[in-house]
Amino acid sequence: MTERPRYSPERKAEANAPLPPARFAYDAHTWKEITHLLVNLPVALLGFVYVTTVLFTGFMLTVTVIGFPVLAAGLMGARKLGAMERARARKLLGVRIDEPSPLPLKTSNSGFFQQLWMMLKDPVGWRTILYDFIRLPWGILTFTITLTSLFVLWPVLPFIARGLTNADRAMVRGLLSPSDELERRIAELESDRGVVVDAAASDLRRIERDLHDGAQARLVNLAMGLGLAKEKLLEDPEYAAAMVSEAHGEVKLALQELRDLARGIHPAVLTDRGLDAALSSVASRCTVPVKVTADLNARPAAAIEGIAYFTVSELLQNVSKHSGARTASVDVWRTEHRLLIQVWDDGRGGARLDGGTGMQGLAERLGAVDGLFVIDSPPGGPTTVTAELPWRDRSFDTGRR
Repeated sequence: MTERPRYSPERKAEANAPLPPARFAYDAHTWKEITHLLVNLPVALLGFVYVTTVLFTGFMLTVTVIGFPVLAAGLMGARKLGAMERARARKLLGVRIDEPSPLPLKTSNSGFFQQLWMMLKDPVGWRTILYDFIRLPWGILTFTITLTSLFVLWPVLPFIARGLTNADRAMVRGLLSPSDELERRIAELESDRGVVVDAAASDLRRIERDLHDGAQARLVNLAMGLGLAKEKLLEDPEYAAAMVSEAHGEVKLALQELRDLARGIHPAVLTDRGLDAALSSVASRCTVPVKVTADLNARPAAAIEGIAYFTVSELLQNVSKHSGARTASVDVWRTEHRLLIQVWDDGRGGARLDGGTGMQGLAERLGAVDGLFVIDSPPGGPTTVTAELPWRDRSFDTGRR
């Protein structure tokens, strides 16, 4: 998907900062506003001709097979006109507006008719068409007033220009801005998708590394040892028996490593007995005494349960390695449609999202599923980490299968 241009909050605030007051003197801002008003007419004429042509041609041809594709293509072209108007407002009026998200046509696996319907119901294209349709009378009015005022009312033209361009700014913000809630949600989903993909790739690399450096290497040594024992079986039975005994020990270690690896992917106790038992198992391996309290009258969906488990597991590892705590606690409960997790310890505190202990990764993973991650860790402690996940019933997963 083509990445749409985004503007940092600093640049956006700077661009949308209050303009200097209109004065009798013609400064740079005034000349930009006058230029914008004079250009309104040709730009509005171009937009009006395009819009009427597209609408007339598209609606007239809807009785044939090509009518809807023509109308859809016209809406895509209207998006280009909207981008041009946003650029003009940014350059001459100082109004910086985010570009709408492009339609996900290239990344969509849907068929031709579904993509056609996506283009036909595009709110960005329709709002741009409305903008261009109402601009012609406004363009004629502003061009006439501005041109006349340059010769007749030039002493007060800066004030006239400011009033007219404020109306222009309102129209641009009202009709050419992205839909705040929709665009915010799209941006979040795009970001969350990247987080999920990166997290999955990181987990796959970790599993591959653990298999290659651990169990695989041990099994290779085991095969070599058994091969040597087979050769020595007749020549030196005692030596062969010792090698077999050593290989037996290697098999036990390899099995333990595979169990640990399987627990790291998805622990069997979580699948069989649920979150309460799984968190108690994690707490028992922590170097700090941990009290686990789980107040759940039902089990959440497997995906939510897994995220909750690995979140607590990572937090308790941080407690063991970095906190210097003497005691810790884990509380899990459900409220309405959310699953809440709170991990507390009486350690030295000072934990931060950018502290290099994996907190940022946890926050991103929870954010990818509409979760929240909050740290309260003043220097000197104690530390309280609260995680919140959306609740999905386990029956939802069963129904999808």
